[in-house]
Amino acid sequence: MTADLPYHMLLPSAHAVLPAGFSRDPFSDSILDTDAAELAVPATCPFIATDPAFLEVLGPKPVVRVLASGVPGFAHEAGVYVPSTSGGEVWFTSNLITTEYGDDRAASVASPQLKARVNVQTVDLTTGIVRAVPTAIRTGNGACPYGSKLLFCDQGDDFTPSALTILDPVTHAVTPILNNFHGRQFNSLNDVIVLPPPPAAAQDLNGRAPATGPTVWFTDPTYGHEQQFRPVPQLPPQVYMFDPKSGAVRVVADGFDHPNGICFSPDNGTCYVTDTGHIHGSGRLDATRPSTVYAFDVVWRAGAPSLHNRRVFAMADCGVPDGIKCDTFGNVYSGCGDGIHVWNTAGQLIGKIVLGRADNNPGAGCANFCFVPGGKIVAFAEDRIYIVEGLAVDGTSVAGIPMGEADCNKPVALSARVSEYLSVAMDRRSGQRMSSELHCNGFEASS
Repeated sequence: MTADLPYHMLLPSAHAVLPAGFSRDPFSDSILDTDAAELAVPATCPFIATDPAFLEVLGPKPVVRVLASGVPGFAHEAGVYVPSTSGGEVWFTSNLITTEYGDDRAASVASPQLKARVNVQTVDLTTGIVRAVPTAIRTGNGACPYGSKLLFCDQGDDFTPSALTILDPVTHAVTPILNNFHGRQFNSLNDVIVLPPPPAAAQDLNGRAPATGPTVWFTDPTYGHEQQFRPVPQLPPQVYMFDPKSGAVRVVADGFDHPNGICFSPDNGTCYVTDTGHIHGSGRLDATRPSTVYAFDVVWRAGAPSLHNRRVFAMADCGVPDGIKCDTFGNVYSGCGDGIHVWNTAGQLIGKIVLGRADNNPGAGCANFCFVPGGKIVAFAEDRIYIVEGLAVDGTSVAGIPMGEADCNKPVALSARVSEYLSVAMDRRSGQRMSSELHCNGFEASS
């Protein structure tokens, strides 16, 4: 790194062979924490390029700075950008669970039922002011845009079932839209994303036009029970799809340890799911469990989407891959133990944003994050909220990819970067180039 470059280039060849005796903590350390001289990276450089392609992500002068700070755990999950007159705000949830004993404590001292609460909060992107939002959501976790509203994963508690819940950012009113799988309680819903239908002219593998509108996809690990605020699990840790129009819910992927983050590629042809089994809800670590991102093909059959061709996409070398997002070029980002990792569409690590290097905060990880219009990322690092500015990319959730609710049936014009990506993305079914226009069918465009 030189004085006029905002990044440090650390190619994999620099550590393909290390001197005998090397070691590192598999969870909290990264390759940057070895003492090999050839791996020395300036302590104040947060942008680590492991492939020249990462330079296409960075603008000429990217920076990382602290936007807000608080007690450890105050900033952890969700991350949804909401425009406002003051320059916008991001809604998020904490990792602090407050509990109170239920009315039957005396009758069940050995395993008292608990009422749990996790705060929903916002941070103003101009002032950095954080405010708590009074809502009926018990233990909010992941969230995503849902038209003019937000869609939260409410993990529930011993009294309240885990549910998908719509939150109005203006009135703070909440509306649960799903809280069970055929009468069985979900474990503790973790992350959620909305998949729009394909272009109206598309056909599925059976030659049928898509029969469904937007669908809601979510993960359901067992962290709530492991953290002692949810009952014994009634379901395996799985990924689900919910059709808000029909009310139908079905399992679309299983075989996970702890399914966590979920997102779709810009062309909606690939679904990415993270598995954070390396860390148990009790805090116990096991390096032999997954710290893995899996990829699936999104295939339409009988007019509805399903997941096929499960495969390992990438493994986080530090911590676990928690929240996950894509930029408009298809690169995949995930919050990991030392910040945000970025992979290309082949699963090759091309760079990292090591957040703690911006303010001499060693060990700062990232649970979740969100893109903000204008080449920005807001990242949650438990006791701090970082903002990354000056990137040359936007996230799919803020660049014209439609996300929403209602029932409209109007086309949504995509941003130039999304159109560029789609212009070279080949339809997996027929090999024909995809349309550069997606039909809304119930989605309001984010901008």
